[in-house]
Amino acid sequence: METARPAARRPGEVALKQAPVAADLVVEPEGDGFALELPVVQKPQVANRPGGRPKWLRAKLPYGETFRDVQKTIEEFDLHTVCSSARCPNMGECWSAGTATFMILGNVCTRGCSFCAVLTGRPEQKELDMDEPRRVAEAARLMGLQHVVVTSINRDDREDGGAPVFAETIRLVHAQGQTIEVLIPDMRGVRSALETVFEARPEVLNHNVETVPRLYRRVRPQADYQRSLDVIQLAKTEYGLRTKSGIMVGLGETQDEVVSLMADFAAHGVDVMTIGQYLQPTRHHLPVEEFVHPDVFAWYKEQGEALGIEHVESGPLVRSSYHAERHV
Repeated sequence: METARPAARRPGEVALKQAPVAADLVVEPEGDGFALELPVVQKPQVANRPGGRPKWLRAKLPYGETFRDVQKTIEEFDLHTVCSSARCPNMGECWSAGTATFMILGNVCTRGCSFCAVLTGRPEQKELDMDEPRRVAEAARLMGLQHVVVTSINRDDREDGGAPVFAETIRLVHAQGQTIEVLIPDMRGVRSALETVFEARPEVLNHNVETVPRLYRRVRPQADYQRSLDVIQLAKTEYGLRTKSGIMVGLGETQDEVVSLMADFAAHGVDVMTIGQYLQPTRHHLPVEEFVHPDVFAWYKEQGEALGIEHVESGPLVRSSYHAERHV
């Protein structure tokens, strides 16, 4: 029998490794037989039932004096963090290490993405809190941070999208000798708002695409995939900023769709990419379609970097700001 020849590649096409298959994985004894660990776990019946998640999704519980110090500082300066508002599984690890991701512009988002635990509605106060940048910078100083990460909710109720608060936060953090990553919303694509942030020159400009384009209507109904790519490209090509974006997996996307998205990232100038497992925050949010195996996350990292993305942080518990200090 003749061995099938690999398909010829088009000029300039990147040779991608195959996704992990059963034959590549370890078979371990289990009872009288063997257990084969597949790259993708079958769809869970109840995603968030205790004990229902695979072992690789066990996160550290909050603990320790440093965790309590971070919590006290956040409360003292009347600040919000995406760690608690979005129910991040890494909060215990990060806060115990003395780091946190500040969330500015309030804690009520004008968009209702079906994956996100942040409150949705109309912000009570339309005016911007221009003292918030000072409080963020002071909290970051007291926490002894070298690298600060700041994100926000969407403020579609304002033409400027809250950009002045981002810009002032960047300036005050820089004045203390710290570096900063900002994870911004798309600001409805308003160029003047985006440029207000870009001109403050954060070390890392992050804007998450969140999922593959086919799932946008279900996952991010008020967002636009191409607009998000355009935000990143503007930051890279016209301002020379270090750019970053991320997605969740386990929402029903295919591996081919993820690879295609990574090709889009490379074409639009993304320097750093994060890929993490989607976890249903409450029963009112989108269910988990699958728990993606760590081997597939490792494969995604290989594919993204082969396509030209400088660094891909990929793993079940990876979130946008996870190990952000490594992305500067």
